[in-house]
Amino acid sequence: MALITQERLTQPGGGSVVVLTLDRAERLNALPDLTDGDEVAAVCEAINGDLDVRCVVLTGAGRAFSAGGDLNAMKARGEMFAGSGAAIREQYRRVVHRIVRALYGLEVPLIAAVNGPAFGLGCDIAGLADIRIASDRASFGVPFLKLGIIPGDGGSWLLPRNIGYVRAAEMLFTARAIDAETADAWGLVNRVVPHEALMDEAMATAAQVAAMPPRALRMAKTLLRQGRDMTFDQTLEYSAAMQALAHLTDDHIEGVTAVLEKRTGVFTGD
Repeated sequence: MALITQERLTQPGGGSVVVLTLDRAERLNALPDLTDGDEVAAVCEAINGDLDVRCVVLTGAGRAFSAGGDLNAMKARGEMFAGSGAAIREQYRRVVHRIVRALYGLEVPLIAAVNGPAFGLGCDIAGLADIRIASDRASFGVPFLKLGIIPGDGGSWLLPRNIGYVRAAEMLFTARAIDAETADAWGLVNRVVPHEALMDEAMATAAQVAAMPPRALRMAKTLLRQGRDMTFDQTLEYSAAMQALAHLTDDHIEGVTAVLEKRTGVFTGD
């Protein structure tokens, strides 16, 4: 069964926003099935290759964002969890890791609109987003230890970077879930909105992002991501190289002209 449905929305100022929906509502958007890695990678690769796409919004169908791994499959040692230890390792590398690498590797900003529970892999997928907006019905948890396993999806690297070591340790070692308000206080989400307003808020934010010049937007995301692991001097060198390219674009001249003329810039990616 396919994991994702897509909707492409053209923005008034130019460019498009793609809405990706985890669409297994009857299973609380559990993942991954064995084909999910290929599917997510193909979706993200297509987005990266399309300069018209300027922002992605990721949400879940039904009442959950994603409940994470399929417990029935785990108990049966089937699907993703079948075979020897070596086989399971390869399945994590080729399915789970392919999903998180593809989403983390999106070149355009990713907004997670977290509509409900986000647990395990679902919580870590939400944490991959650049901007996270939560419904007041959302909750977050990493209950891996409660199931006798550990984060196999890179969450042990990601979560401390999002909320700090001590809070990540508390979530992981106790397996306790946190509500949307706590997630907001801890910096796991940007803000919490009433459930009925979630997608309107996410799309309004996406529209603001999509109004930016597409090449500079992608470069800015790359700088933020690379800056997590580079020294200050390395960041300065990388920034200078990207800035030189940005100065040579038509969109740069359009942006400067628009500010001087006190109007909104219209950016084409040239």
